[in-house]
Amino acid sequence: MSNLFSPLDVGSTKVSSRIVMAPMTRCRSSQPGDIPNEMMAAYYAQRAGAGLIITEATQISPQGKGYSFTPGIYSKEQIAGWKIITNAVHSKGGKIYNQLWHVGRMSHPIFHNGELPVAPSAVAFEGQVWIYDEQKQKGEKVSCPIPRELTIAEIKSIIKDYQRAVVNAMEAGFDGVEIHGANGYLIEQFLRTTSNQRTDEYGGSIENRLRFLKEVVTVVVDAIGADKVGIRLAPFITARGMNCPEILPCILEAANFLQSKNVSYIHLAEADWDDAPKVDEDFRRELRKGFHGKIIVAGKFTKERAEQILAQGYADLVAFGRPFIANPDFPARLKNNLALATLDPNTLFGGTERGYSDYPVAI
Repeated sequence: MSNLFSPLDVGSTKVSSRIVMAPMTRCRSSQPGDIPNEMMAAYYAQRAGAGLIITEATQISPQGKGYSFTPGIYSKEQIAGWKIITNAVHSKGGKIYNQLWHVGRMSHPIFHNGELPVAPSAVAFEGQVWIYDEQKQKGEKVSCPIPRELTIAEIKSIIKDYQRAVVNAMEAGFDGVEIHGANGYLIEQFLRTTSNQRTDEYGGSIENRLRFLKEVVTVVVDAIGADKVGIRLAPFITARGMNCPEILPCILEAANFLQSKNVSYIHLAEADWDDAPKVDEDFRRELRKGFHGKIIVAGKFTKERAEQILAQGYADLVAFGRPFIANPDFPARLKNNLALATLDPNTLFGGTERGYSDYPVAI
């Protein structure tokens, strides 16, 4: 039997296998209000065979939004909508974490009453977000403007938003939360010199650039306990103007802090395109040395590559993204060596059940 299908304790959550459903933005929340709904509940419940589901990124506040139709976790209506989803997943025997999100500069004034998105620094960069155009009746990707630099008071307010969001997530019935600190969004914007050019206590040295991450993790852990908290990091992804020469020592220092807080896991978002940079084995060894919790890896993993990295001891769980879209029974297909269906790329963002919750199971 492959180790991929063996159970494991992730913090206080007992998972049935090492197969994780990676967080994937699908833009199906109900409007107005970015409210999770029954269609989303059907989608997640169909995929409850994963050892652990990590939800699509979920904005902690209106300011944290950067794409059309993404769900929130800050209103009573949103909490009620997520309860429908967690109940549906739990009824199928699944486990589900909510990914907490603030996009920072990866946004557009259309979401903020014409105001600029916020960031550690007002630095130009290349990035696009998905916006649904009501007049054209279709979605399109648009470029992000140069953001506005956050004040220290605003930074403190965002930390409180994380604190409220994690309490809301527990009220909604989640087994835990994953803090999104990867892929060019706000927490990572503080980590990298390319996006953080502050000269106060939140910028400059690695210690200062880590301050925001540390303060967010601390309030989240204090609110619900470290055994229900994970974090996603992306040391080797350089897109969206994030190619920072100091990111690896910064991430390893973050790992030491996360170990001191006893968070349940670190989730490494690894590049998944064909010519992407490879993750250095020295980094994997150093991460293991400094962090003793569980490690999840996500990238372009096949069953064989997943089994290999588990056997090497560099990871405890492997997250799969796109294969879960067209294969709601993906773990069963892997276990039985069944062919995988192909997703429809035209239905990834926004829309109806088509290309979302209408993919058939194989068995």
